[in-house]
Parts: sequence; C-alpha cells; structure tokens
Amino acid sequence: MSDAPENAENADVIVSARELERTYRGGVHALRGVSFDVRRGSRFGVVGESGSGKSTVVRLLAALDRPTAGTIEFDGARIDNLRERDLGFLRRRLQIVFQDPMGSLDPRMRVRDIISEPLGRARDRYDRVDELLDAVGLPADAARKYPHQFSGGQRQRISIARALAPRPEVLIADEAVSALDVLVRKQILDLLDRLAEQFSLTMVFVSHDLGVVRRVCDEVAVMRRGEIVEQGPVADVYDTPRAEYTRSLIAAAPTLDAVLSEKE
Repeated sequence: MSDAPENAENADVIVSARELERTYRGGVHALRGVSFDVRRGSRFGVVGESGSGKSTVVRLLAALDRPTAGTIEFDGARIDNLRERDLGFLRRRLQIVFQDPMGSLDPRMRVRDIISEPLGRARDRYDRVDELLDAVGLPADAARKYPHQFSGGQRQRISIARALAPRPEVLIADEAVSALDVLVRKQILDLLDRLAEQFSLTMVFVSHDLGVVRRVCDEVAVMRRGEIVEQGPVADVYDTPRAEYTRSLIAAAPTLDAVLSEKE
C-alpha cells in the first residue's frame, strides 16, 4: 500500500488517485493500493521497469479502463465511475502522447487533418494547426504532408501538436521518448519542458528511464510489481532513496547528460 503526500489536502491537486487496485482475469494484480496526487502545474513522474504497473496507471487516469477498487478524481470530480458518454470533459482536458507515433497517427490523413481532428469543424481549426506546428518546431508546409514523410522525432512532434489541439490542462507522456535516438530524445524533452511553460500544462511523465524522469520531473513515484515503493520530490528520491529497489534502479541507470557526453 502506498501513501500519498501528507500535504495533499492543502495542495492545489488536479489529479488524485486513492488506493487503486486493478485485477485482471486469472487473478493478475496489475495494481495494489496505489495512491498519489498530481499538483496543478507540476511535472509528475511515474517510473519503473516493464510490468511495474505504469501502463495500467495511464489507462486508469485517462479513463480507458476502470479500477477494480479505489478512486480517481480529476480537478475534484470522480472519473473512475463515469460512463463513457459522460467523459467528454476529461477527453478535452487530459491528453496522451504515446511511445509510437506511427501507431497513433493515421497514415491516410494529412498532418493538418490529424492535428485538427479533435477540434471538429471549428472555423479557426487550421489557424490552430499553424500555431501548433510553429509551437512544436515544424514548418507550416508540414501540414500538407503525411506521417510517413517525417522522421521519428518529427512524428512525435506531430503527436504532441495533436495532443495540444483541444487545449488540455494535463498532458500524459507515456514512454514518449523511449523509442528515439538519445540526441532526439533530448530535443523532445526540451520541447515538452518549453511547452509545459508556454501552455501552463500539468505533465505526467511515465517512463522506465530514471535519467529522463530526473531531467524533466519535480516529483516522482517509483513503481514495482503494481505498487508504489517510494515517492516524493525528485531530488529527495534520487539523492536519498529509502527503498532498496529505488537504489538499485538509480545505480543501474545513467543520466541523460552522461549519455549525451559520451555521444559527444
């Protein structure tokens, strides 16, 4: 069982999870007693190895799945018990950037239609596309092209632009840079950092890479086998880890800066 931060009730919390459990058929326990709070405007990291429960957390936060037990609140409103037709407000206010942009971008659509899709038929939708392409560092003529005409890093920029289209408050980056070359990874991380400031975003950054989480997040939860074994400010968790599992992850993971230095 994991404890949320002690000052959670007094903080400006936008996402709150309490005692989350998720059990699948066959008695597979994906999550056990997971609790945490994400403060508005913060960069909250969820880190752990494959099978730790990170992806299940993402699905529950985005209401793509329901917990077996426990509650999730978004800006004070419970979302874990809502029907699909009542989740429209969440779909606009919380968006996800996935690991594989080719898996989330329709190859038959031009970039301008991919990015503008969440906007429906709004008159200014293509103006919004131009604004977002500029924000993610792509030229205006990218709007007329198709996903296969871009590199992996460029496609991830398109995915980010699409996620920003409905003006969300929370952006979940689910292993969003893990498939990228280390130099491109740094560029996308710097971009996300800048966009979080520019658009006043709260970010939930999910990764197996502790070096990445340390670079971009100010709070972190470390997961193992469906449980949070440690959480708190990034500096505290990394500099004075309490859990043996956290210490072993830190010892095994080079920082992104160290990897970049080796490249140079």
